[in-house]
Amino acid sequence: MKKNNISHWAINGLRDQGLSEASAEAITVAIDAVIVIAISLLADFIARKIILRIVSRYVKRSKNNYDDVLLEKRVFKSLAHLLPAIVIYYSLPWLFDDLSTTVLLLQKLVVVYGLIVVIGVVHKFLKALEHMALTSKSFEGKPISSYIQVILIVVYIAGGVFIISTVLDKSAVAILTTFGAATAVILLIFRDTLLGLVASIQIAGNDMVRIGDWVSMPKYGADGDVLEINLTTVKVRNWDKTISTVPTYAFISDSFVNWRGMTNLGVRRIKRSINIDLQTVKFISPEMREHFLKFERVSGFIKERQKEIDQYNADTNSDKSIYLNGRQMTNLGLFRRYAEAYLNEHPKIAKGETLMVRQLQPTEMGVPLEIYCFSADIEWLKYEGIQSDIMDHLLSAVSYFDLAVFQRPSGNNFSTTSKD
Repeated sequence: MKKNNISHWAINGLRDQGLSEASAEAITVAIDAVIVIAISLLADFIARKIILRIVSRYVKRSKNNYDDVLLEKRVFKSLAHLLPAIVIYYSLPWLFDDLSTTVLLLQKLVVVYGLIVVIGVVHKFLKALEHMALTSKSFEGKPISSYIQVILIVVYIAGGVFIISTVLDKSAVAILTTFGAATAVILLIFRDTLLGLVASIQIAGNDMVRIGDWVSMPKYGADGDVLEINLTTVKVRNWDKTISTVPTYAFISDSFVNWRGMTNLGVRRIKRSINIDLQTVKFISPEMREHFLKFERVSGFIKERQKEIDQYNADTNSDKSIYLNGRQMTNLGLFRRYAEAYLNEHPKIAKGETLMVRQLQPTEMGVPLEIYCFSADIEWLKYEGIQSDIMDHLLSAVSYFDLAVFQRPSGNNFSTTSKD
């Protein structure tokens, strides 16, 4: 029986104590195991306390931030666990040189442990890359987390295949071939993951959604800022501070609104209507015209438009005694011009963007006069304030043009009428 020096010394010493051959060999194996454990602890101490400390000092002195992230995510610390595994792997044949079966079994366990450590190192390294990408302006808004999750899935599958291959003494190709027969089941299990992967690629390729975008998806109750884009879900923080979780592939299969264009331009649309009572719409009489000339925002328009009307009526020899003949201004048309002039003068209305006051289809609620313009401030509270101020002014100005806002009669209206 061939033995190395340590084992040979142990066996001879045990024999000298009167122990049998079997007992001496068993105790020798135990001694070898203790030596292996001692060597592994020493290697672990050297890796963690000496090598890792030197690496940490170097990282802290370096000027770039990348190695700091690797240190913070404990990549180097996980990598240090490989040194004891390597030392044990190569020490086993030397210590157990006559126990080949034991050596092979222990080496398999060491290899499995090493693969688990490598998977852990790769996991932490990818998480470090994810952190660096998410904090980099170059990758701002990109679904980095989705890509990292895909790579992690591949790493875990590959690691699992190699571990099974090591334990069963079969090639990785044979293991993959066996898994290939279960492809349909795997596709069923990872359906959402695969759909999310395809969706993430399309979202990134078409730049459809970024982290920080304001999106609206009524179907999923989502209306707020995108917090996170993962392989399977997109998290949206709604304006009421709740969190909505939307499947990633829903951004491909369903419709949604992304308000990024508004944010990039720095303007936000105002679209509100005032329902005018149809019974108050009428032609402007000369007396009314003289009164309206006092309104500074439309006085110039009245003068210019009246010249055009008088010229047209003179050319067509229209009977001016009846307002229906020829051309005449109306109080609704004049109020529309007043609203446009007011919006053009407003300091918080974006200049150069679409601005109009238009009539919509009359209904049983009157004729809607729609205000369509863009606020120069997109902050929610300020935007609502600007919009409210505009509507407050225009609603108050309606009566100055002998118009009335339509309001559906309520119980109080009927009770007042009955008393009269």
